[in-house]
Amino acid sequence: MSTGKLRLFDFSKPEIKTLHITWFAFFLTFMVWFSHAPMMAIIKEAFDLSTAQIKALLILNVALTIPSRIVIGSLVDKYGPRSIYSILLMIGGIICVGFAASQTYEQLAIMRFLSGFIGAGFVIGIRMVSEWFPARQVGVAEGIYGGWGNFGSAAAAMTLPTLALLFGGDDGWRYAIGSTGVIAFLYGIFYRRVATDTPKGSTYFKPKKHGGLEVTSRGDYYFYLAMNLPMYLALAVLTWKLSPANLNLLNDAASMAIYILLAVLYLIQIRTIHHVNKENLQTPVPQIQRYKFKQVAVLDVAYFVTFGSELAVVSMLPLFFLDTFAGLTAVQAGLLASGFAFMNLVARPTGGHLSDTIGRRKTLSILIAGLTLGYLLLSQIDGGWYIPFAVIATMCCSFFVQAGEGAVFAVVPLVQRRMTGQIAGMAGAYGNVGAVCYLTVLSFVDYSAFFLVIAASAALVFLLVQFMDEPTSKMAEVMPDGSVQLIDVS
Repeated sequence: MSTGKLRLFDFSKPEIKTLHITWFAFFLTFMVWFSHAPMMAIIKEAFDLSTAQIKALLILNVALTIPSRIVIGSLVDKYGPRSIYSILLMIGGIICVGFAASQTYEQLAIMRFLSGFIGAGFVIGIRMVSEWFPARQVGVAEGIYGGWGNFGSAAAAMTLPTLALLFGGDDGWRYAIGSTGVIAFLYGIFYRRVATDTPKGSTYFKPKKHGGLEVTSRGDYYFYLAMNLPMYLALAVLTWKLSPANLNLLNDAASMAIYILLAVLYLIQIRTIHHVNKENLQTPVPQIQRYKFKQVAVLDVAYFVTFGSELAVVSMLPLFFLDTFAGLTAVQAGLLASGFAFMNLVARPTGGHLSDTIGRRKTLSILIAGLTLGYLLLSQIDGGWYIPFAVIATMCCSFFVQAGEGAVFAVVPLVQRRMTGQIAGMAGAYGNVGAVCYLTVLSFVDYSAFFLVIAASAALVFLLVQFMDEPTSKMAEVMPDGSVQLIDVS
């Protein structure tokens, strides 16, 4: 089998081996991250949870990923993907086992919040794959990495309910979820031993400074500061949702402490970003080294609506089918809902391939227009629908959602290679901002209105994508000796 010019099963090629071991690492992170989703009905019954408590768990699951993707992206650019991926898999596996062993709702909530850490794994592989594939293939390679890896959530939905039944007893769900954590931990050790950061003889380019993106103009500096604010606002919204005014998981003192902490952290980040860019602000950056931050901003909002909506929908879709169609069991609802994530196997690679062949901006525009119509269709589903038609509608919508994700990350490595991890981290974080926003909306409205809100936001993003410039295959990089060269990544 081949995709474009990639011989996907020619394991004699080191780049193909790297692609496969890396997408499977991502697959495991998603399987661990969403191992709870198909089990929510069982967990709800076991702990006698309210609907509000269930919704709190869904929101908590994506919260920590927002800052984690920013931090992990910076660490990847500094230390390389091999080491960071192995560490993340092992820590994430331990947290997953902790969730499976929880005895109270408070423990479930804490472990679910911490589980968001493993969701940062995605940005690591983006940098790894970009090191091993040229620009003419990077779209489809990143699409395979993201699409096949994202299938981990579908694999969890398809297998874990049945596995829980096989384990049997009241604790079957614990063993099913915990087993994914054990596998992730062991694979982290394996990945450390077999992966390498770059092809033999290649240079691993690193930013001159760490802690924030380097921007190349004063206008982009202020633009960058503004684009960081929504990530903190999303965490503030999450805190508000968990406060006594809503779900009452946090008391007033804890909520106020978190608000203050978020404000302080944002001020610290402003200071760090200023430190990273102080030299560029004082001395004009040579034209050859410049890039436009608007490229990053457009990718951020595009991932907000693509991956953000996927995270939200994957989290709620089993319950959506269970509540909408009478007579379904939790296992059946999980299998029906898995169709949404199942499309990742072909959709993300297709989005990347289209981006490689017909153009980056054109592809992204077409796919976001498609997902807008897709969510409009999902908003019309009710109990009167024929269930197979509802499943087909979700899969058609998910194709455009996930192909759009592939198109976004076909562009990420072509903005500024030495900062690919940080750019991927910021775009990835915006995906989680989208998930928090959409899941917060879901806590206030019914399913139909939820899908309509996503469609409306996607229509706005379609307009913003028109401002993105078509990237070139050449970019300036700082060599180890300090010189600047124009690198052809085609």
